Amino acid sequence: MVSTMETVYDAAGGEDFFLKLAQAWHVRVVEDEVVGHAFRHGVHPQHIQRLAAYWSEALGGPPLYSGTYGDETSVVRMHSGNGPHDEMNRRAVECFDRALTAVGVVDDPLRGILHDYFAWTTTNTMARYERSAEDVPAGLQMPKWSWEGFETAEASG
Repeated sequence: MVSTMETVYDAAGGEDFFLKLAQAWHVRVVEDEVVGHAFRHGVHPQHIQRLAAYWSEALGGPPLYSGTYGDETSVVRMHSGNGPHDEMNRRAVECFDRALTAVGVVDDPLRGILHDYFAWTTTNTMARYERSAEDVPAGLQMPKWSWEGFETAEASG
């Protein structure tokens, strides 16, 4: 059984695990006929590393994303202004679940908390500003997750 004193990041396997998971997810979403649309314009050359760093930090790891790549406001702006896309979100979560299986995460509680985190951030944080990236306020804080789920609220500046 996983110790709830241990962070989700540590229980999952740390940075190496999140790199593998980000790679597995990326392959699946690029191949998906609906979600792949978001990647057809190209992605940052370090997309997988950036994604792994973001997930790592949100799930209790070191500040790999905010210390190297950017802040929550920049991430949310990248995902904003695209209108509603519920089907794309649903399929992105399905791809994440398949990626979890591909990297060997098949048992709860780890699988459940990773799924819940990804589903929540996909349908809330990243989908909040459908109209325009200009609507995203400065000073957002990265939502953090633990074994109990969502820990910190975003602060707007």
